[in-house]
Amino acid sequence: MRELSPTEFSSTVTAITAAFGDPTRRDIFLFAHEHDAGVTAADCATRFDLHANVARHHLDKLASGGYLEVAVAKSAGGVGRPSKRYCTTQDAVHLAVDVRQDDILVALLGRALALLPADVAEQMAEEVGQEYGKAMADSLEPTATHRSFQGALHAVADALSAHGFAARAEQTDGEELQIVAEHCPFGDAVVEYPVICAVDRGIVKGMLNQLVGPSGADTASSVAQGDDVCVTHVTL
Repeated sequence: MRELSPTEFSSTVTAITAAFGDPTRRDIFLFAHEHDAGVTAADCATRFDLHANVARHHLDKLASGGYLEVAVAKSAGGVGRPSKRYCTTQDAVHLAVDVRQDDILVALLGRALALLPADVAEQMAEEVGQEYGKAMADSLEPTATHRSFQGALHAVADALSAHGFAARAEQTDGEELQIVAEHCPFGDAVVEYPVICAVDRGIVKGMLNQLVGPSGADTASSVAQGDDVCVTHVTL
């Protein structure tokens, strides 16, 4: 175990707090660990005397952070909406958030992209991010068909936080929706190769496209350009 930098420590705390800051959510996480076959929103609603939608919100929050996996099972006879079961990702209760970065690979990526024309490199980095974002979204809810845009945005922020971005979804005074990331897991390499920031934008776009349909994502500011945080504006 290596020592975390101040920003990595902050990112770890943010990710864990986002997932387990609510005491009911902590209880639901432990409840899921008691059932090898997973639990449903109805199971949690009954166990903790909650409305099913509230229980589902807690379960989705845990799934967005990577602490639970979602499995979909068809109802008996194939009639009705498939039920979702939330299963633990590990046998033991484990809260460590891996925010480590591979400096050599990131630097290699940046140097390889620098050999390409700027527009080509940026397009390639964003496309890689989109593909990765789609895979991240599929791991949350592989067959989900209904999700509000704002709800999807919070799910994206939670997933990014679990990957070391310390992200949050928010609405500006002008009612624009955006994702703010206080930490970049790519480290100092993005300062030398800011084109890597296009990967972040691609991840946001890829996840939203998969969760709610075609969406836009534009980088408004980034640490690589000297800003305090990275901001991605999003549109449906």
